[in-house]
Amino acid sequence: MTGRRYGQVACFQGGGGFARIVFLICASGTLVAGNAVSAEWKPWSGAATPPLKLRDLQGDWRTLTEFKGRVVVVNFWATWCEPCLEEMPSLQKLADRHVDKPFAVIGVNLGEGEARIRGFVERTGTTFPLLLDRDGDVKRAWRVNGVPTTFVVDAAGRIRYSLVGSADFGEPGIESVIAALLAKHPGKSGATRK
Repeated sequence: MTGRRYGQVACFQGGGGFARIVFLICASGTLVAGNAVSAEWKPWSGAATPPLKLRDLQGDWRTLTEFKGRVVVVNFWATWCEPCLEEMPSLQKLADRHVDKPFAVIGVNLGEGEARIRGFVERTGTTFPLLLDRDGDVKRAWRVNGVPTTFVVDAAGRIRYSLVGSADFGEPGIESVIAALLAKHPGKSGATRK
């Protein structure tokens, strides 16, 4: 796609803590500082989908397997990550648009306390399940090195796409990915408890 730029924003953990990195990848591959323009979803070429078993804000254990039969967007995030917070409204809208389809969004928070996350939920009205990765085991299993990092899992439970950096979940690229996966696996509604 000549002349089109793909942007990503992410927070990466380094030796001294976390840093916000903003870059644009031009069609030529050059890194340029700037604002995120469009996300580039990469087909997954990694190993099998790692397990995901975490407690939610109600203290209940949740697993990825309970969402089998649905296309699932798994988003790793934190409240201190500005790009994460910027993309959350579009994630919520994505969940809302597909509530009557075999689809779900899961947020995996990295190491923050329940009070902080509950405050975030109250301020934003987030209704999709937020799971707590307190010790980072799931983050390591999924090989997440920066946030936000998002995976699209098909109805059979296989990771199909990934993105490191922020995204507008209303853009046509992600909608077409989800539509194609939903067409392959019609099933139960994505509505689920928080």
